[in-house]
Amino acid sequence: MILFFTEEIDFQLLRKNSWKNWIKDVCNIHGIKAGELNYIFCNDDYLLKINRQYLDHDYFTDIITFPSDIEDGIISGDLFISIERILDHAELNNCSFFEELKRVMIHGVLHLIGYGDKTEIESKKMRDLEKDAMFMFHVEHEKEVYKENVPRGTK
Repeated sequence: MILFFTEEIDFQLLRKNSWKNWIKDVCNIHGIKAGELNYIFCNDDYLLKINRQYLDHDYFTDIITFPSDIEDGIISGDLFISIERILDHAELNNCSFFEELKRVMIHGVLHLIGYGDKTEIESKKMRDLEKDAMFMFHVEHEKEVYKENVPRGTK
């Protein structure tokens, strides 16, 4: 089951089934099933607190992924995503909010599947897998999803 929540931010992910189907499709390509995946959309300060408390890091980040379990080819976990980081990174990378959101959402799933990004080789592999996954986001899903409002003034 894939669920979406918000903490300390006014954001609503519309067309949730489109996103869920895409995430499941990506998992299936990797021979994995999506178990209980909880996406928690939040602001920078909320994610910074988590980063400090659980990872002893004192900086902003776009996503923190906590695996719950992987057994019998099923992944589960909590994926905390800062919408403010997504907005900033989209602007920096000259891409749309939704392109960056897709990249970050699937980045967390790829971590749960077992891919890393600590070395240059791992990071390149991760980027390639992100691109492949983003390409899978079917045109029919994109038409529905891009009708959503891009969040503004999220602080």
